[in-house]
Amino acid sequence: MSSKTIKLTPKLYQYFKDTSLREPEILRRLREETRECTSDPGMQISPEQGQLMGLLVRLTKPRKALEVGVFTGYSSLSVALALLPDAKLVACDRSEEWTSIARKYWMEAGVADRIDLRLGPALDTLDALLANGETGSFDFAFIDADKKNLLLYYEKVLELLRPGGILGIDNTLWSGRVADSKVRDKDTVIIRKLNRMIHEDERVYESLIPIGDGFTLVLKK
Repeated sequence: MSSKTIKLTPKLYQYFKDTSLREPEILRRLREETRECTSDPGMQISPEQGQLMGLLVRLTKPRKALEVGVFTGYSSLSVALALLPDAKLVACDRSEEWTSIARKYWMEAGVADRIDLRLGPALDTLDALLANGETGSFDFAFIDADKKNLLLYYEKVLELLRPGGILGIDNTLWSGRVADSKVRDKDTVIIRKLNRMIHEDERVYESLIPIGDGFTLVLKK
């Protein structure tokens, strides 16, 4: 037994992947292409995080899912592969360049019809969903986008989520910078604010999981 989370040494992390990760070949190829053709492949979630998201989707069977921040599509593909055939994922991003890679893999995987890509500022898309009467209608959501709007994304996505719906938020440990009081850049400060806000938010239950760059799961009451 252990009273705290075990530290993953490189050797233990490799064992962790070897004995738990079942990354589909199409996701592996997408991850490799992202590493080769983008300047910041670290924007992509880890494969074990994608697997966890897929498991959550299979457990909860959402009919409507929402993603803020697509990049090259690893997270959206992980979710879409786990969705029921008649379920939909609304995916928000503003980059035609990166989402063109995502579209290619969605099509190859046979899940393009499950994904409704909305190109443009994510706040505008979220506002449009709210104005369209979709408050409280989403079952599952994931936020992995620019940090300057993170607090607004959280509030708007929470409003769109139904009671009992699940929200995942990436980068909440931010490579450990959130725990270093000497680090005061804007993105780190905003993530600290979000972590504290969620911790004190009586509207939700939460768990911050030390996987990838920190993955916070929120269950709306």
